[in-house]
Amino acid sequence: MKYLSFVLIQLFMMSCDPKDFQKVLDSVSNVPLSNADIASGLKQALDKGVDQSVKTLSATDGYYASIYKIILPQEATKVIDKLKFIPGFSNLEEEAIKKINKAAEDAASKAGPIFLSAIKQMTFEDVMGILMGDKNAATQYLHNKTYTALYNEFKPVMIGSLNKFGVLDLWSDAINKYNSIPFVTKVNPDLADHVSNKALVGLFALVEKKELGIRTDISQRTTDLLQKVFAKQDK
Repeated sequence: MKYLSFVLIQLFMMSCDPKDFQKVLDSVSNVPLSNADIASGLKQALDKGVDQSVKTLSATDGYYASIYKIILPQEATKVIDKLKFIPGFSNLEEEAIKKINKAAEDAASKAGPIFLSAIKQMTFEDVMGILMGDKNAATQYLHNKTYTALYNEFKPVMIGSLNKFGVLDLWSDAINKYNSIPFVTKVNPDLADHVSNKALVGLFALVEKKELGIRTDISQRTTDLLQKVFAKQDK
C-alpha cells in the first residue's frame, strides 16, 4: 500500500504542471491552525524562553560574569567610601557584589515554576494579541501581568539565598559599622529588594532576547508547532 501511494505521488509529480504542484504544497502548509494550536505554540515559545533564561542565569557566574551582573544599590556607595579604610572592610564592595550575584543565581534556579504558572494562565485573546503584536509583546505581557506576583514570590526566595551566602550578615555588619560613625546620616537600604528587582530585570531581559530570536530567526523555531504558529506573524 505504501509502495502504491509512493508510485501515485511520483506519477502526479511527473504529470502535473509545476505551478499546480506548488499550489498543492502551499495548501498543505497553510492548513488552518486551531485556537488551541496557536495558544500551545506561543506558550511553547515562552516556555523555551523562560527555561533557557533561567538555566543561563542560574549557572555558575550566570549573573556575575554577564551583562546582567548586579551591583550594589546607589546608597551603598557612601557606606563603602566610609568603610574602605577600616580593617575588615577594605574589600567590602567586591566581596558583597560577588555574594549578591551568587545569591541571585541561586534564586534564579527557583524562578522557573513561577514564570510557567503565569504562562499557563494566558487566555486565547492574550495569545493572539501577543502573537500579532510587537517583537517583545510576550515578554511585556509577562512583565505587566506578573511582575508584582513574581516579586512577592521571588523576594523570600532571594532572602533565603542571600542568607545562604552570608550576604545579609556581611551587609548588616557594614551598615551597623557605618551608622556608628559620628555625624553620618544613618542608612539601611533594603538589599533583598534591590537584588530581587535587579535579578528579575535580568531574567526578563533574557526572555525578551529569546522571544526576539524565535520571532525573527526561523532556525530557532525548533518544533513543527513553533514553525507553523510563528509563520502567521511572518505574513
